[in-house]
Amino acid sequence: MARVGENLENLFGSLRIIFLIIISTGAIRVKSQLLPQNEVKALEEVATQLGKQDWNFKVNPCSNDTSWFTPISKHRPLYNNSIVCTCSDPGGECHVISIFLKGQDLAGVLPRAIVKLPYLKNLDLTRNYLSGNIPSEWASTKLEFLSLSVNRLTGPMPSYLGNISTLKVLAIENNQFSGAVPLQLGNLFSLEILILSANNLTGTLPLALSNLTKLTELRISSNNFIGKIPSFIQSWKHLQKLEIQASGLEGPIPSSISALNNLTELRISDLHGGGSEFPHLENMTKIQLLMLRSCNISGPIPLNVAATEKLKILDLSFNRLEGNLSTNLEGLTSLENVEIDLSRNNFTESTLPSTCRDTLKVVECLKSYACSKDFKPPSSDGGKRKKFIVAGAVVLALFLILIMVGVLWWKGCLGGRVRKEQELLGLDLQTGIFTFRQIKAATNNFDPANKIGEGGFGSVFKGTLSDGTVIAVKQLSSKSKQGNREFLNEIGMISALQHPNLVRLYGCCVEGNQLLLVYEFMENNSLAHTLFDTGESQLNLDWPTRKRICVGIAKGLAFLHEESALKIVHRDIKTTNILLDKDLNPKISDFGLAKLDEEENTHISTRVAGTIGYMAPEYALYGYLTYKADVYSFGVVALEIVVGKANMKYIPDENFVSLLDWALFLQQRGNLMELVDPRLGSKFKKEEIVRMTKVALLCANSSPALRPTMSEVVDMLEGRTAVHEQVGGPSIYGEELGFKGSTDKFDQISHHSSSRTQSSTPRSDASLIT
Repeated sequence: MARVGENLENLFGSLRIIFLIIISTGAIRVKSQLLPQNEVKALEEVATQLGKQDWNFKVNPCSNDTSWFTPISKHRPLYNNSIVCTCSDPGGECHVISIFLKGQDLAGVLPRAIVKLPYLKNLDLTRNYLSGNIPSEWASTKLEFLSLSVNRLTGPMPSYLGNISTLKVLAIENNQFSGAVPLQLGNLFSLEILILSANNLTGTLPLALSNLTKLTELRISSNNFIGKIPSFIQSWKHLQKLEIQASGLEGPIPSSISALNNLTELRISDLHGGGSEFPHLENMTKIQLLMLRSCNISGPIPLNVAATEKLKILDLSFNRLEGNLSTNLEGLTSLENVEIDLSRNNFTESTLPSTCRDTLKVVECLKSYACSKDFKPPSSDGGKRKKFIVAGAVVLALFLILIMVGVLWWKGCLGGRVRKEQELLGLDLQTGIFTFRQIKAATNNFDPANKIGEGGFGSVFKGTLSDGTVIAVKQLSSKSKQGNREFLNEIGMISALQHPNLVRLYGCCVEGNQLLLVYEFMENNSLAHTLFDTGESQLNLDWPTRKRICVGIAKGLAFLHEESALKIVHRDIKTTNILLDKDLNPKISDFGLAKLDEEENTHISTRVAGTIGYMAPEYALYGYLTYKADVYSFGVVALEIVVGKANMKYIPDENFVSLLDWALFLQQRGNLMELVDPRLGSKFKKEEIVRMTKVALLCANSSPALRPTMSEVVDMLEGRTAVHEQVGGPSIYGEELGFKGSTDKFDQISHHSSSRTQSSTPRSDASLIT
């Protein structure tokens, strides 16, 4: 899911080829030849159904008018607004053969009127906000390229897609399609690229897919499939890229994978169920990227893996590999600049120097390891020279920029607005830019009646864009210096991330002293509002909904920590930062305090920022930050979901300082059921309650080493693995890390912090420490 940009870039490469073919064959617009009136009417219907408002129907759609055609630009690869026509008809007419509307912020539905464009071959509606399902009318089209990726499409994946027998590319990733993959897809005999990643697809992969013998690329990651990876993958002999990451499928990796000798990229991760020894990959001589991560693989690494000449990336982490690492890696002597991750395996400790036993930089640490004379770690001198050259170029560029900025500043050309805009543009964001006028109109000039929240960052307003899209606008307080930093941090983090359990950022506004973030609107507010608020508006969450919310939060965090290209520690996981959509699906929000988890560092030493009651002890007391701090916070949130009470606001008597303290006491007494929210009555499964509570307390262990990873948490919550036994108690490091010691320490830090920063604007949550 984390590689949406990469997958799209592959598609864009295909589109560029299509454009070159179109241009080379003369299929370009000719001003003197017009589009038939029936196709013009069809385009008008398409525009209405999509919510497309800027096509100028007063000019010929097959002309070079800017409203109908945007040349492809390498500077804006995720944006396109183009109608492509062929004008080779002997009768002098043109016909629409391609529609590219990428990154247009369209919020309508997929247009049924597409069927009224009989010559249409290519349709790309990537990166919009389109909803609904694929119209059944499309089954009669002659489409060859169809991309609907990164939208809001829902419902079962329609079986009538199998009727579009001309399809060569089908991409529907990053939507919300559900149900099984229809066996009718096996009728797409011409299909070369199939991308289904990041949906909610279930069931087994149908045998009919073995008919797709022309496939060169298949991606099915981040779904909820069941069953094993099918052995019929051997039918896809032309396959060059195969991606099966966190798909829900079980191991082992079938031996038939050895038949795929044209693969250049193989990504398989997070397989459930049975394991196996290392698969036979000796025929894959073209492989450049090999990821077999968390696949329950045992035994040694075959020598032929390291000897693959074209290999650039090797990730075998989180398996049960063993043996003598120096022997396994002998083949690396001929390879330069290979990225390797062999962490979290069972290699014999005696084969590794102490600095290498838990590292991702295997080649680097082997330089200090006394190896035999047929083994020499790869040289990185060439990489160092490149780094020096790049560093020199960067320094020179920065120096020139500094001179230019100084001149402009001296001439009075730079003001607060320019500085903020430069900071923003410097992030190279892939997010929409709104004008202040647009947002004022959407929120009715920030009408107090539209105010839906308040935080240290500022106020949050509900709004409606001109196309009907409902949004949430977070407005930075003009007095908040901390907010400026969080504003840029949040955009930089969340603009690069997309996951069903992360809140979606539509864009931002930077004008004058106005800093605003525009998000998708979450109809059911926050989890804290739903769980803790009293009154008529409060929802009564039943147990299946609570369990689904808890699992969703865990999956979102697993994505941030382990699956995303950017490994991120959120730092402020709490119920107020978990938002709920209209279907009560949870989405993690507020990335203003998030930190990148740089893999070469075992931890980050940073100033403490977070919320008392949710902060891990090692982080709150010493500023020692790893992803395990988020695991602790999740444990507190999971416990609150079971109990229906806030951790720091529910104290049963003077012997306990928090809900967590009381829960640990009840666990020692063997009476966890006393924790259950009375509002649930008896409508729950006891084993599920006990499992979630035990997982919550395991996550909230005072020792970070004893907390599980979030992917392990997901497996435990969904019953795929047993809950690890709780080891130790809250005072495993002595009273200093116990609840009483932590509370006293929090008070000291809060007092010291407030005495130093009285002039700064605090967040509305008085328990935030900065």
